[in-house]
Amino acid sequence: MRAAFPAWPEHNRRLGAVVGALTDEQLRICPAPGRWPLWATVGHTACQRVFWLCVFAGEPGAEATPFQDSGHSCPGDEDLESFLDGAALVAALDSTFRVVERCLDHWTMDMLAEEVRLRREDGGPDWAHPRGWVLQRVFSHDVYHCAELNEALGAAGLPQIDLWG
Repeated sequence: MRAAFPAWPEHNRRLGAVVGALTDEQLRICPAPGRWPLWATVGHTACQRVFWLCVFAGEPGAEATPFQDSGHSCPGDEDLESFLDGAALVAALDSTFRVVERCLDHWTMDMLAEEVRLRREDGGPDWAHPRGWVLQRVFSHDVYHCAELNEALGAAGLPQIDLWG
């Protein structure tokens, strides 16, 4: 699957480079009322990789990330108190990207059609999606939040994440 997502590793590297250069004060920038501070958006991005690939799709690797309980405790979603500095965020991006890379290296075209199900703890209907949908969701989620971060970084006069440089 790596051939289908050739730029994703570089996207992750560029995101980490920008985030790693931000000060604690800059990471606490909240772009607008009701929006998360930058640190929470980056942490959420990394944590959701673990949720969708490990919790939902059953891939190993969550234990090697800071988000072993990604189904219940992700920055932004459930946690706006546990500030993550630049070094912690870069480590989170790198460790969660290793899960992504495992999928890119081991999932096959035939596997993309396999349906994955997750019984919801809240009693709602089970979630069911093909593996291909899960992989596309994680990729598009990364890009979506990079664009959101760029909006805030640009407004603050800070260097942006250049995904296509």
